Amino acid sequence: MAMFFGISGTAFLILVGVATALNFLALTTFKIRIFQMRTAIFAALILLGLQVWLLIAYFSTADKTIYNVMYVFPIVAAILDILAARGIFADEMLVRSSSRLRAAKRKH
Repeated sequence: MAMFFGISGTAFLILVGVATALNFLALTTFKIRIFQMRTAIFAALILLGLQVWLLIAYFSTADKTIYNVMYVFPIVAAILDILAARGIFADEMLVRSSSRLRAAKRKH
C-alpha cells in the first residue's frame, strides 16, 4: 500500500466508503427531503476533501506514474452531489409553495 503523509491507502478507502454510504443514505431517504439534501451536501464536502487530499498527495510524491484518470472521479461525484442537493431544494420549495397555495385556497 502506498503511504501518503504517513497514512496508508486505507484512509482513502474509508473516506470513499463514508461518502458512498452517505450517498446511499441520501438516495433512500427521499421522503425526508431536508435530511436528504444535507446528506448529499455532506457527502460532497467529504468528496471535495478527498480530492484535495489526493491532489496534495499527487504533488508531493516524486513518482507520478501511479496516478491515472480515476483520481478525478471524486470531484465529478461532488459536483453531481451538489446538483442533486440543488434539485432536492427546488423540489422542497415547490412542495412548500403548493402546500401554501392549497392552504390559502381552503380559507376562501
